[in-house]
Amino acid sequence: MWEISLNIKSENYAIANLLYKTLSDAIEQMQGIITSNEENGYISILVAVDKSHLEKAKLLISSCIIEIICTSFKMSFLDSYLVFPRQDKIGLLAFKKALLNFDKETDKFIVKKNLELKHDFFIESFYHFRLRTLQEKWAELVSLSNENSDYLISSDSFVDLLKFLVDNLDICEDEISIVKEDNGYKIFTLSEGQYQNKIFSEESIVSSVIDLSPQKINLYFKESSSAIDLLERIFEERITINNTSSKISYVSPEKIYKS
Repeated sequence: MWEISLNIKSENYAIANLLYKTLSDAIEQMQGIITSNEENGYISILVAVDKSHLEKAKLLISSCIIEIICTSFKMSFLDSYLVFPRQDKIGLLAFKKALLNFDKETDKFIVKKNLELKHDFFIESFYHFRLRTLQEKWAELVSLSNENSDYLISSDSFVDLLKFLVDNLDICEDEISIVKEDNGYKIFTLSEGQYQNKIFSEESIVSSVIDLSPQKINLYFKESSSAIDLLERIFEERITINNTSSKISYVSPEKIYKS
């Protein structure tokens, strides 16, 4: 058997929980063992698989660690150091998500290049001691933004910068549809149907669409909003507007993506 212990500080419980859930099904399909325990300020996720599944297990674990560093750790970095001068939560979440995804493939390459799985792997130690180049890269991005924070006070300037960041993200979805209803927004994708099976708030819808980075957006609404206005301005030609005065709760993936 090949074994590894993935150790995360207890204060990062949410990250440990995400890692455990992500690994569980795949490890069990390899007829492996995965357990979790907490001791001395660390949550340890213990994984054991037959050596016949060694390379597959290593690839899976490496992919999970890379994604955690490039999402959770980078967002924490942005929360700690980014200065955002606008009193606008929709804009703040959208700007952070654009910075989070900007040049993400390079971020992943740097993590992968430095990643070496050992029997006892401490994720925070790996981040702090082996990924200083990555943190310096993020610091340069944040510093550039902070130095120009006065520029972002202007609505037009802010939208121009946000659009530049969004236009330089890799396309992740060919096409999505957004439906604005009375209680929030639904997102439909070609592959998943209703995305995450949830309702998105006015504050979170723009950042969620940036995360998906779609090539084409079908937008259904009967009344505009601050979020819709921002989506139209940053995605421009990618958006098809379907403005209707009738109720739109009937819109379904089958109708949106009719053959």
